[in-house]
Amino acid sequence: MSRTPLLDKLSGPADLRGLSDLQLTKLAKELRTDVIEAVSQTGGHLGSSLGVVELTVAIHAVFDTPLDKLIWDVGHQCYPHKILTGRRERMGTLRQKGGLSGFTKRAESEFDPFGAAHSSTSISAALGFTVGRDMGMPTGDAIAVIGDGSISAGMAYEALNNAAAEGRRMFVILNDNEMSIAPPVGAMSTYLSNLSSMPPFAPLRAMAEGMEAAMPKPMREGARRAREMVTGLENRGTFFEELGFDYIGPIDGHDMNQLLAVLRAARARATGPVLIHACTVKGKGYAPAEGSADKYHGVSKFNVETGEQNKSKSNAPSYTSVFGNTLTELAAEDPKIVAVTAAMPSGTGVNILERRFPGRVFDVGIAEQHAVTFAAGMAASGLKPFCAIYSTFLQRGYDQVVHDVALQGLPVRFALDRAGLVGADGPTHAGAFDVGYLSALPGMVVMAAADEAELVHMVATAADHDSGPIAFRYPRGNGRGIEIPERGEVLEIGKGRIVQRGSDVALLSLGTSLQDCEIAAAQLEAEGLSVTIADARFVKPLDMDLVRDLAANHAVLLTVEQGARGGFGAHVLQSMAVEGLLDQGLRVRTMCLPDRYIDQASPDEMYAAAGLTADDIAQTARTAFSPGANVVRLGA
Repeated sequence: MSRTPLLDKLSGPADLRGLSDLQLTKLAKELRTDVIEAVSQTGGHLGSSLGVVELTVAIHAVFDTPLDKLIWDVGHQCYPHKILTGRRERMGTLRQKGGLSGFTKRAESEFDPFGAAHSSTSISAALGFTVGRDMGMPTGDAIAVIGDGSISAGMAYEALNNAAAEGRRMFVILNDNEMSIAPPVGAMSTYLSNLSSMPPFAPLRAMAEGMEAAMPKPMREGARRAREMVTGLENRGTFFEELGFDYIGPIDGHDMNQLLAVLRAARARATGPVLIHACTVKGKGYAPAEGSADKYHGVSKFNVETGEQNKSKSNAPSYTSVFGNTLTELAAEDPKIVAVTAAMPSGTGVNILERRFPGRVFDVGIAEQHAVTFAAGMAASGLKPFCAIYSTFLQRGYDQVVHDVALQGLPVRFALDRAGLVGADGPTHAGAFDVGYLSALPGMVVMAAADEAELVHMVATAADHDSGPIAFRYPRGNGRGIEIPERGEVLEIGKGRIVQRGSDVALLSLGTSLQDCEIAAAQLEAEGLSVTIADARFVKPLDMDLVRDLAANHAVLLTVEQGARGGFGAHVLQSMAVEGLLDQGLRVRTMCLPDRYIDQASPDEMYAAAGLTADDIAQTARTAFSPGANVVRLGA
């Protein structure tokens, strides 16, 4: 007998609207089991998905998706949604090559009206759909589901302000998983029994307040805190009400009867913007997740019975930990060193510094724009701020990098984790563009670490650099397992290094492409070619003495990088063109990411799809060295 009889019969969300409330409650239990089983086989964002199981079922049961547009902020909680919207049979491909994305994706399903993976975009998008509806486009209501972390970002507040000013009918569901409410069933029933006959929202607000009064004291205190999170001042209307939203809550995001009643009433009566505040538990219904410090936010494949994850083992430390440990040792010697992060202290490694010097690490929440300018202010005061942000997320603060840091020449140190392609998170999280967008800025120093030892040197170099902004990039995952120096060497700004000397082909590498260049060089030398390997270290300022040397003493010069067009290779070509180094018969090739997004797969598979493996490097060099191959060619 199937453990998921209701789920097995579903063909899509429309089927939910024919189920009774009791059946929907049972369906949610089946769905939670299905999510756990699926993610145990693939890994992924488990805790956040378990926290919205009941909410997902209730929204699809009440609203007319896909005509009504359900927009998940970030999207890491969308696994239950994927299962209910015709993708259950493909959940075994989640976050794998050729499989389902770990986030919402327009190309994947009509039930994903807006793609996501970066936070705080849902309310803006929902308002866009709302305006489209009101201007005659074939779309219904818009529902944005946004977490308490995501709604702290500036973009979310900008959208709330604009949505309230527009006054159009739309729905924002605040998924607050900082606390949970579990009111007695009897008290809840009393307040819900007459809900269907209530006029619009004032009685709904009174219902929520009355529920608080009926709760036991500890639960009542939790509900009060939940309300005050969005209120501004005690005993006043909520912040959202002050803006112009109708506010309902807090409600229990795991009580199907309550969710259904509130959503139905809100849908039936709303004339303007409505915010429904639902309190949930991240990892709900799976004990290992609920008991974990991170609520199993992101997991590897795991054993369902024990919760034990099958994490890959490596003797080499992660680049993130190398950065964190190096920064902590430098901070022990220099009290001016501080760190800023945007809701990612463990993801960026600054939690290591925080454990030793808690007053010198500042987590500003999901607010990259603020993080950058905050760091600029610290630098202007005389401190030495390290602004540790994933490459993909620094894009969100680019104007601040330009205007508040670079234009003023302030010595902010940017530590860019997750540079290059990152695997299962796919193109939304790829650190593909930082080399191009940072090296375009006057006065910006841009470095890339070839291995963990080089990263130690670059952290030390950044700490020592007080004459302007400096950035260093490094990939996700583990290093090469080489010996890490006890103390970093302060590198000469703008100077690369020769790793091995040859005479036929020069491979000029940036960052961890060096490893593939070494493999490619071995292949070429086995065929009789003499190969120089150079590590540029710096994109800007570029080591032109090194470039001139390579140009003068080789028939072929190949640049290799794990970044997009317009980055290192383009920088080298432009600099060579200025000096006339391209007019001397030198065969130049640049290898970079192709002009398209690379879908999720393992990092090795992604780089193979990008044409950036050691074999690709060797073949490009081999072809360039062939007679008659004398054309400068940009990366494909």
